[in-house]
Amino acid sequence: MPTYPAPGVYVIEVPSGSQPIAGVGTSTPGFIGIVPDPIDILNPDYDATQPTDSTTTPPTNPRFISFAPISAGEVKLCTNFSEFKKFFGDFSTNSDQRILAHSVYGFFNNGGTRCYVARVTSDAEISGILEKFEAIDEIALVAAPGRTDASVRSAIVTHCKINTGDRFAILDSDETVEDGSGNLDLTLLDPSNNSNVLPDNSDYAAFYFPWIQVFDPVTKAQNPSSDGRIYVPPSGYMAGVYARVDTNRGVHKAPANETVFGALGLKYQISRSQQGGLNPQGVNCIRELNGNIRIWGARTIGGDSNGEWKYINVRRLFLFLRESIDEGTQFVVFEPNDPNLWAKITRNVSAFLTNVWRDGALFGNSPQEAFYVKCDEETNPPEVRDAGQVITEIGVAVIKPAEFVIFRISQWAGSQ
Repeated sequence: MPTYPAPGVYVIEVPSGSQPIAGVGTSTPGFIGIVPDPIDILNPDYDATQPTDSTTTPPTNPRFISFAPISAGEVKLCTNFSEFKKFFGDFSTNSDQRILAHSVYGFFNNGGTRCYVARVTSDAEISGILEKFEAIDEIALVAAPGRTDASVRSAIVTHCKINTGDRFAILDSDETVEDGSGNLDLTLLDPSNNSNVLPDNSDYAAFYFPWIQVFDPVTKAQNPSSDGRIYVPPSGYMAGVYARVDTNRGVHKAPANETVFGALGLKYQISRSQQGGLNPQGVNCIRELNGNIRIWGARTIGGDSNGEWKYINVRRLFLFLRESIDEGTQFVVFEPNDPNLWAKITRNVSAFLTNVWRDGALFGNSPQEAFYVKCDEETNPPEVRDAGQVITEIGVAVIKPAEFVIFRISQWAGSQ
């Protein structure tokens, strides 16, 4: 209590008690790729109008030059593709490096703005990178483009669901899903098949099929008579679409029915009937529709078996809400656990959820229909307070995607 030794007017600043909760980022991925050392990359100084002499040391005007990427195990923030090239090299003759480069390029080309990238030399080193990712709070998505080993997939999902609890994994299919005769075999994507083509069920991950076709400047340079097209895993491009949808619509919008920029074709063409057997399992198909390559699925791995968590956007919305409230209410720790604190928590969380509702993420014609926040004597009885805990109960009405659009059409004679 302040003292006032002399008569007069005293103006005192009083805290308003309002602690606005800011929404956390949802679209910054962490990419892990296999990059050997050194690699051959396109020479940025190559002059197509001048001859190349490989007999000299060093060769004059070479088409490819050797590049030494940063040390394996380092994690670098990249805000554009030029920064990626500075650390990890350009499109390369090495197939693993080529996949990583195209994945990061596809991320930025589809709307991504920030990503963390790490280089390893083998799948066994990926777990070490995931430990480093844990310390980077900004990361919200995790992908290892083209890595389909069961242990790698399991490590990434465990990192997202158990170790951090606030991230979402994007997984790739194998490039080739065929029988012994070279024909597309969708039974390999059945969960009962022991082929490991389809990962284990998880509502913290999404699985995309098939690989997409893109233009590769290295392939064109090596074989000028070719069209320069290659197949690459879709996870990097999908992360870019996630970022684009999050920016334009919000994390509550399903990242589906979206054009994949830079995709020129698909490894396999999937029909509606074929997808009908894959969608319930959580296999998100990429299809060519009306001349565009589009994402035509929005389910977590396992699909129907994941119950209320079968949609990607529902899981990611809850990750966003949980992380935002977690970070935005740290001021509560060690405060007196009394009705004033309960009212402050209720007020700040309600204000945050009202903004989320206004953005269209919650279902209801009013905030009262869209969510509730309860923090009072009922949720905080004496035994809870004695344990040093304050418990707040929150309920939200989420919006599910219109996955199946049905029109009922019939003949009508018209009014007389």
